[in-house]
Amino acid sequence: MSTANMIYGVPLQLFQIVVGLVCLAAFVGVNAVLLVWMERKVAGHFQRRPGPFEVGPYGLLQTVADAVKLIAKQIFVPEGADKMLYWTAPFLAFLPVFVTLLPIPWGDILVVQKLDLGILLILAFSGIGVLSLCLAGWASNNKWSILGAARAVSQSVAYEIPLLISVLTVVFMTGTLNLSTVVEAQGSWPWEWLGASQPLAFIIYFTCAVAETNRAPFDLPEAESELTAGFHTEYSGMGFGLFFLAEYANMIVVCGVAAALFLGGWRGPVADGWWWFLLKVYALIFVMMWFRWTYPRVRFDQLLNIAWKWLIPLAILNLLVTAALVKLFSINYYV
Repeated sequence: MSTANMIYGVPLQLFQIVVGLVCLAAFVGVNAVLLVWMERKVAGHFQRRPGPFEVGPYGLLQTVADAVKLIAKQIFVPEGADKMLYWTAPFLAFLPVFVTLLPIPWGDILVVQKLDLGILLILAFSGIGVLSLCLAGWASNNKWSILGAARAVSQSVAYEIPLLISVLTVVFMTGTLNLSTVVEAQGSWPWEWLGASQPLAFIIYFTCAVAETNRAPFDLPEAESELTAGFHTEYSGMGFGLFFLAEYANMIVVCGVAAALFLGGWRGPVADGWWWFLLKVYALIFVMMWFRWTYPRVRFDQLLNIAWKWLIPLAILNLLVTAALVKLFSINYYV
């Protein structure tokens, strides 16, 4: 291998991945703190809760107090639980997030790895999340946890289908599975983004993204008022903390993919750059928080009806129309 492709004796590509993962790990930690504070502020304003405004200036110290409480809590394994699977589950929920963040383009050159199959990689590793919920419910030896895990599997199967089909419409139009190429194929103005030509696919994707991250009104796997906390009822301390971090990191992933596929990614009016990407991602996260603190939780039959009776038929119809237009009028001119 040429020395031009080596840094300190390490292959350049490997060096980039290691540095990228370190940066992503730091970002995931900072992002969790920011989103906890943001979630409390949104809840405080939407539901007139005074708590998020009381601890420290602008409620900033409440997040610190929560983090200290979480770290200081006793960690234990419930009686009769499968210890190996019990502790495997939270790590299995958290670690795949780093792989899904690798191909997301934060800017023109601000991407850890430009992968030709980046979209496929994200979809494949996102599926591991539901496996971790299933393990957590099974290994906890708790009936509420089992019910939460069963709900998580049913919900994931139902909503992954329309999500995949909505992503497929974008792939049909751009002819690529590379997220960076999809962003480059879009313009800087909103009417040049794929969300303008595929509004139905965008709405279906975002609805499914809310369900896939188990956020209200689709938080049936946790459902505090019915199942205590569902699949993570028996987890305390940093066991629960890893599930918590994974949820916020997954929100970044699904909103980052939405921004890249439908909202032009780092492209925006006046000047393209990473600031547009972050603005779009956090705007979508704000909408998810808005949903949580506004809409009541749907019943489980309603949850499945939305997916099987509405989202899947609409997604298939949209895909067929898109495929016909692409074939008849050669619409895939983006690449």
